[in-house]
Amino acid sequence: MSTTTRSPRRRVQVRWVLLGIAAGLIGLYLILPTLFIIPMSLTESPTLGQFRGGWTLHWYQQLIEDPVWGRTALVSLQVGLIATVFATVLGTAAAMGITKASKRVRGLIQGLTMAPMIIPAVIVGIGLYVLFLKIGLYGTLLGFAIGHTVICIPFVMVAVGASIAQFDPNQVRAASILGAGPVTTFFRVTLPQIMPGVIAGALFAFVTSWDEVVVSTFLVSPRLKTLPVEMWTQSRTTLTPTLAALSTVLMIISTLALVGLTRLQKGSK
Repeated sequence: MSTTTRSPRRRVQVRWVLLGIAAGLIGLYLILPTLFIIPMSLTESPTLGQFRGGWTLHWYQQLIEDPVWGRTALVSLQVGLIATVFATVLGTAAAMGITKASKRVRGLIQGLTMAPMIIPAVIVGIGLYVLFLKIGLYGTLLGFAIGHTVICIPFVMVAVGASIAQFDPNQVRAASILGAGPVTTFFRVTLPQIMPGVIAGALFAFVTSWDEVVVSTFLVSPRLKTLPVEMWTQSRTTLTPTLAALSTVLMIISTLALVGLTRLQKGSK
């Protein structure tokens, strides 16, 4: 009896160990090119990708001293915050509206709001460029924010929709029976329940806006340029380890945002 009970356990353990090793190797393969940027940002070589001399923080100092990076980072921050607010409000409203709509209308709303995730970003950028030229929003901060809102709304809808799927609609009915109006019910019953999804969607929206390059390329002007577009421009002209230093900083920020999102999801459970 002892042999028959131990052998299945051993097989299960070996299977999970092999699966863990395979997952670790795949994760290492995916993350190694990103981690390679860190030593590239610390080398004394003035050419990106070459390791000559010792180690230095000169490129991080140059990153701070060059006003171009600070100016474009401020534009990205402003656009990201405005787009996050717009996308969070509109995406949350759309996610809630889908749950109350009929199947035909629900499919139409989902198709329209999810289109930016399916349509190539180049097509979205060209469409926004032509539209903003006609209505006078090209080269403006508001136009930039609206363009980023279009591509951020689907991420908010997915996150909020996941929270709404776990929400008990009987709570809304109970609040209505007790005399609460629609606005009071939303802010005191519905919103606190779906808040983890709203926060996760807002975080996804900000990260998406902050990292956007393709659509932003069609919306930039000489006076208004975001940080990713400036990085792309300099990568085509002057390859210096300053780009690696900036990439390292952005990677750390994205990692912290991902850790915060993971803890938020664990807290909601």
